[in-house]
Order: sequence, then structure tokens, then C-alpha cells
Amino acid sequence: MSFYDVIISRRSIRQFKAEHIPREDLERMINAARLAPSAANLQPLEFVVVENKKICEKIFPCLKWAAYIAPEGNPKIGQEPTAYIIVLVNNEIRDKGFEWDSGAGVENILLTAWEKGIGSCWLISVDKKRVRTILNIPRHLKIDSVIALGYPAEKPLVKEYLDSVKYWKDKSLQFYVPKRKLRDILHFNSFK
Repeated sequence: MSFYDVIISRRSIRQFKAEHIPREDLERMINAARLAPSAANLQPLEFVVVENKKICEKIFPCLKWAAYIAPEGNPKIGQEPTAYIIVLVNNEIRDKGFEWDSGAGVENILLTAWEKGIGSCWLISVDKKRVRTILNIPRHLKIDSVIALGYPAEKPLVKEYLDSVKYWKDKSLQFYVPKRKLRDILHFNSFK
């Protein structure tokens, strides 16, 4: 698959197969995040990778999934993520303006995962207090977000955006994601 194909085929996955992700693939994702652009090259991001099944089971209830269609968008029993990456910001390095670093680093993780056939879902609705306690995260590290990972047990489809950005599932539980048309967002040489 070409890099462009990796980008345009990646979708958030919320149903996973119960298959272990090799540690070298998880390390590769973090390395890709480490090399992402960083504002002023301050590199405030740090990561906790959770691959232990018992710890994954503790993290799972700390997350909220697919708000537009909850609870139908939640992973079903037996289809929970098999790993998580907790994205942290070192407040001693940068305490504001880190969102660009997070976005660039997380996108590198998502694309690196998908290149290996590993699905992901970037979650920002997180019980950060509980996650901090479960993982013993020091206070100088802000929990930015959580990336859920696993081999996909679903294949979301892109649909043309009509009147709403809300994703949905049909009666057969096929997941659909509306996206704006290229011609509606692209402007050459001036805004028309």
C-alpha cells in the first residue's frame, strides 16, 4: 500500500480482534511520534504503552467512545482494544501550545499503526484522574489523550457529507463516517 493509500484508507476503529500486537510494532509507533514536528523543537511529549491484558482491562472503563451513537459505538465484549498508548505532555518542558505537538505525534502513531494493519481510535474523553492513578503518572505530566489499538474487527466506510458530521451504524451494524467533499474545502489562489 502506498503512503497516500495508508492515509486515505485509515479510519477510527472501535471493534477489535483479540490478537496481541507485537512490542516492536508498538515501539515503532512511538518512534514515529518522537520524530514528528514539534513547535520550537521542544519535544514535550512522552508516552505510556499499555499492552498488559489486566492493565488494559483497567484502562477500558476510563474511556468514552463514539458519542454520536453511544452505546452502540462502544467496543463489544471480546472486541476491546489489546493495547493503549497514553499521550503525555511534560509540563516542565511546555505547559501551553502543546496541542500541535500532540496532533502531529498522534497522527504519526495512527498512520504507522495502520501501515501494519493495526486499527486505532484517538480518544480525548478520558477519566484522566483514574488513568493517572492506574499508571502511576507523575503530576508534571499532563494526560493529553489515549490511543486505543488492536487489529480491526470492523471496516468503517466513508460516506459523502450531506447535512451532518455525525457518524452512524445501519441495521447490519456497518459503521459510516461522513466526510466533506474535496471541492467544498479546496481553494486555489484565492478563496471563492
